[in-house]
Amino acid sequence: MNTRYLITAGLILCATAGSYAQKKAEVWLTNADRSAMFQKQAQPLIFSKAVDKGETTVTVNDKEKYQSIDGFGFTLTGGSAQLMMKMSPQSRKALIKELFATDGNNIGISYLRLSVGASDLNDHVFSYDDIPAGQTDLKLEKFDLGPDKENVVPVLKEILAVNPKIGILASPWSAPVWMKDNGDTRGGSLKPECFEVYARYLAKYVQVMKANGITVDAMTVQNEPLHPGNNPSMLMLAPDQAKFVKTALGPVFRKAGIKTKIIIYDHNCDKPEYPISILDDPEAKKYIDGSAFHLYGGKIDALSKVHDAHPDKNLYFTEQWMGAPGNFARDVRDHITKLTIGATRNWSRTVIEWNLAADPNNDPHTDRGGCTSCLGGITLYQDSVTRNPAYYVVAHAAKFVRPGSVRIATNSSDDVPNVAFRTPEGKTVLIAINKTDADKTFNINYNGSVATTMLKAGSVATYVW
Repeated sequence: MNTRYLITAGLILCATAGSYAQKKAEVWLTNADRSAMFQKQAQPLIFSKAVDKGETTVTVNDKEKYQSIDGFGFTLTGGSAQLMMKMSPQSRKALIKELFATDGNNIGISYLRLSVGASDLNDHVFSYDDIPAGQTDLKLEKFDLGPDKENVVPVLKEILAVNPKIGILASPWSAPVWMKDNGDTRGGSLKPECFEVYARYLAKYVQVMKANGITVDAMTVQNEPLHPGNNPSMLMLAPDQAKFVKTALGPVFRKAGIKTKIIIYDHNCDKPEYPISILDDPEAKKYIDGSAFHLYGGKIDALSKVHDAHPDKNLYFTEQWMGAPGNFARDVRDHITKLTIGATRNWSRTVIEWNLAADPNNDPHTDRGGCTSCLGGITLYQDSVTRNPAYYVVAHAAKFVRPGSVRIATNSSDDVPNVAFRTPEGKTVLIAINKTDADKTFNINYNGSVATTMLKAGSVATYVW
């Protein structure tokens, strides 16, 4: 038997000569030591009949299918859009192509999260219906997109020109203060008498965005409903969210003919009982598409607990930050392992990193509770672009696992966490990371064909065949 080995950028490729029709996989590699940064390898990975049985084997089974994938991406915060609008038009155009196109070395972001009104990564707090203290606007006559017309909407239109099918999820951080029981942008709860007008406010947002050519595919009811210390923020306990959905938001959306999906919870994995309790209410459940999660508390397998309780409802992973100044090896390992792999292996249809862009000082952000150390996927200073760990995390999935892809089965491995997908075009995509502290050789088995490969410690590869 004639066997030859090809060595490149931390990767060993094993090929066996003979008459067997060999399958080849593209390899895109990011090494923890940065010797390769989302780099397509010159030599493909070759599958053959030979196998070294002494190594770890990742077996891909495309006969066993799980959830469909909506996409991978970032939150386009108001601050991110503001920084992008400060770029020269030609530099912004080039950046948007790099982020949202799929050809060449572009990374193909396929899903975005927006804030309804300000998030804590805007340069100031606002809603779309800010009026003098003591007044109300029950007919929403003062509704206006405000700062979003200057930043978010123009950037989205440029993104849509590159990817007209970009998925968009919107999340409110707070209702307008006149609808809240504490009259403040931070904390407090929605007044029960304002349930219906707030539902109309959220519906109007969807309609006004549509009038601007932007389709909001899904909306979470409240960002981090159990974290009233952010600015802006709003406390919304599970019984109140259930009541709001079944008596106000669901009926208002249905009456207006709005098809935007309603997604509940949108908070940490430590409270799966929150969405389960709402879905246990049949009058609320009938309006709900699914539940969304963050991972600042709990474990990612909480998603599977919600899936097991209500398998007819979808799951989404919608936010996880990286702290500045960042640690490339640690951040890539943790987010690939827990989110790209962990969330999708636990039924999530999306993985959305927080946030797309910040400046070198991690600005902008609000005062009195805005995040002061959130590292963007990219750092922008005028036309200068620095690509940070989250950029590479998203790239390894977004470019290849396009919307409509389906997760397929692989065996789990403590040393080589992994996940695989079948794309609408019939390609197989495997994402794997070496979680050990030493170089790791392992096999990939697909339909009886085997390839042997190696990843450096902490390094990640996407294999496409």
